[in-house]
Amino acid sequence: MGRARHILAGIGDDCAVLQLPPRHEALITTDFSLEGIHFRRDWHPPEVVGHRCLTRGLSDIAAMGGEPIAAFLSLALPRKFRQSWVDRFLRGLLQLANDFGVTLAGGDTAESRDGILADIVVLGSVPKSKAILRSGARPGDHVYVSGQLGGSAATIELLLHSPSKKLHPTAFSRHFYPIPRIKLGRILREKGFASAMIDLSDGLSTDLAHICDESGVGAEIRSEAIPRATMGKPPREVELRFALHGGEDYELLFTVPRTRRIPETISGVPITLIGEITKRKGVILIDENSVGRDLLPEGWEHFRV
Repeated sequence: MGRARHILAGIGDDCAVLQLPPRHEALITTDFSLEGIHFRRDWHPPEVVGHRCLTRGLSDIAAMGGEPIAAFLSLALPRKFRQSWVDRFLRGLLQLANDFGVTLAGGDTAESRDGILADIVVLGSVPKSKAILRSGARPGDHVYVSGQLGGSAATIELLLHSPSKKLHPTAFSRHFYPIPRIKLGRILREKGFASAMIDLSDGLSTDLAHICDESGVGAEIRSEAIPRATMGKPPREVELRFALHGGEDYELLFTVPRTRRIPETISGVPITLIGEITKRKGVILIDENSVGRDLLPEGWEHFRV
């Protein structure tokens, strides 16, 4: 499965043995998926939990402009847990892995005394010295986002206020089946478009602050420019607060030198200009009346009311 040519030894040995492509550097990321924090069994089918678990790692690789190679899963489960749940969880994880040519090359299992804990490690690669970091933004750079924002957080809000309501995963795919932007990240790196980049896992306000902090800059963004997700029938835009602070959209937030022109879509994904980088520290949100206010990091806190 996947890029087996890079896996010299995998599951069945004490360690995996992997070979990076020539003149490439390793990208390594790790993410927890915790029951009650990142998912709830009464809301999220096992396949969804597996898909979202791997998405977290793949999205980090995308944010560096890299290509994923292998994944490692450590899974802790309560005693006497149903094997059918585990089988379905792996089905969701392995389907996404297959979609992106990723091999599950190892991991571990253990007993948990308090719910399900899944830790995913993803190994990727990027050409030497070409990884897109958070620290490359410069004053005058434009700020862009991919896709639409706020759909995942708005779905959580709906579930919180209607806990008995069953939402069909395919009808709310922005939350249940997010798509890691691997191809988009690679194109941004290959074309030399992005000066800095991060994936939107914690929310626009928080993740833009990360870029500004690492780059030693500030930013101004326009509220009316932020692309908001649509939900429901008839479709309606989610509230601005979800687009600003909602997490787990797994879109890409990136900066581009002012002199570079960016297409409106890249690999079928909409690209939207939302602001620019400034010398002045801090992030300013400019409303439709051209009034600015400080935008503080207020990333979404899952399952908390």
